[in-house]
Order: sequence, then C-alpha cells, then structure tokens
Amino acid sequence: MAAATFMRFAARTVLSAPACKAVKIRGYHRQYLTTFRSNTSTINGGRTAFLLTLPVLSYLGLEAYRRVQSATVVHALEKAEEAVEQADYLYSCGETEKLYQLLLQYKDSDDAEFLWRLARASRDLSLLAHIAADEKKRLTFEAFEYAKKALEKNEACFAAHKWYAVCLSDIGDYEGVKVKIGNSYIIKEHLQRAIELNPKDATSIHILGYWCFAFAELAWYQRKVAAMIFASPPTATYEEALAFFLKAEEVDPNFYSKNLLMLGKSYMAVKDQGNAVLWLRKARDYPPHTEEDKEVHKEALDLLRKLSA
Repeated sequence: MAAATFMRFAARTVLSAPACKAVKIRGYHRQYLTTFRSNTSTINGGRTAFLLTLPVLSYLGLEAYRRVQSATVVHALEKAEEAVEQADYLYSCGETEKLYQLLLQYKDSDDAEFLWRLARASRDLSLLAHIAADEKKRLTFEAFEYAKKALEKNEACFAAHKWYAVCLSDIGDYEGVKVKIGNSYIIKEHLQRAIELNPKDATSIHILGYWCFAFAELAWYQRKVAAMIFASPPTATYEEALAFFLKAEEVDPNFYSKNLLMLGKSYMAVKDQGNAVLWLRKARDYPPHTEEDKEVHKEALDLLRKLSA
C-alpha cells in the first residue's frame, strides 16, 4: 500500500547556534554558516549572534512543521490502510452488515478505494433475504451513487468502473426496459475499461461474459421490442459469453461458483453436453460460503438432473 512507501522520521534534533558551526543540515555546510557569521560579526555588537540564529531556527521550524505534517499524513494513510484491510477481511468472511457499517464512516471520503467498496457493500446488503423491498431499493440507488462518486474521484480505478457497471445494471430494474437496454451500452463500456485497467481481474471478465449471455438468450419478442426502441440494440452470442467465462477461469481458477455454473449453462447453450456436465458438477461441488453459492449449488443440481433425464 501507499503508506508502506513512507519512511518514519527519526527523533528530532535540537541545534544551538554554536553547534551550527560543526553540523551539516540538509545541504547547509559548516563553511557556509561560519562564513556568514564572520562577515556579520561586527554589526550591532552582541545582537549579531541573535540575528545569525534566525536562518537556522527558521529552517528548523520549517523542518519541524514538515515533520509534523508528514507524520500526520503517514498516520492518516496508515489508518486508511488498516480500514481497507479490515474491510477486505470482513468481505472475505461474508460479514456484509458489519462491513457496511464500517465503510459508512467513509461515505464522504474522496478516496475511490473506500467508495467502490462502499458501493459493493451497499449492493450486497440490498441482496440479503431479510431486507425489505423499500430498503432494497434505497440501498440499490445508494450503491450506484457511491460507485459514481468513486469513478469521479479516480477514473483510473478499475474497481470503480466494475462496480459502476454492476450498480447501473441494478438500478435499471427499477427504471424500466427502455432505460435498462439503453444503459447496457454504458455497462459494457465500463466493464471493458475495467478489464483494460486490470486484465487479471477475473470478476470483471466474468461480468462481461454474463452481459453477453444475457443478450444471447434474449427471447425473440424482447429482441423485437429492443429493435423498436433502438436502431441497433445490443447483441451477443453464447460463444462470446463462453469465451469470457473461460478467460475468467484461466485468470483465476475456481474463483467464483457462479462462473462455474455459467460455463455449464454456456456449454448447454452451444449443445456441448460433455463439457456442460463437467462444469455443472464443479459448480455443484463448490463449497458454499454464501447464499449465492447455495443457490448455485441448487441450480447446478437441477440442470444435471435435466441433462441426465
């Protein structure tokens, strides 16, 4: 993390005026200081010593200010780093509500790293089974606002692009088919940008695969409606979706139960039953850590029964 690159400052050294003759301070050599003293020693008698200390004390004061300022920055960065690490730990443990409460403290942050995590946490909270419909809607739009702000703060943050795309898709569920289809172009662009910024992020690749699968399986009447609204509605094929799911698995094997399931479904769609069974079994056997994993397990079982019937 960024804070790791900062070096801690050593203990502060206090220099008296006589000591300046024998010490080199950040490029100020003894020769310069003693020459300055000798050239001004006759001015105003005893007042000279006091005047001569001004450049040194001013410098030390500036150094002290810099130390305090830098130490404050280092402390803030370390605190931020610890908060991010704690957030990632809670996320890995599936502690959605605790994670949300932790990150909510940083809702006014200008740091995209906090904001995209807060967008993700808000969305995850909205998906919990016990969340009421009105609260789910509120959290969905809240998540989008955090993702949008993260992107505004740092356009080069791949995760901000990824979660902006995901959250934009979510709010489309509340804004109608026309808006949802219109947003799909923007969603694809942001997913592509996320992958461009981080080609090793398997989840961005997976989501783009899911985008392709969704448009590949669009029913004929839905395509007709889309064509009436847009001159060139989004299109995709199962083969394109399959390629993205395979790429995601190549980048990070076994990273996500849903990717295994989608590989099975994609192979079913292209009539490759052998590979469909292979990946559906992997989805079925994936250790369930989340509610989504449990849903994947159930769907994989159902599809395997269908294939064996």
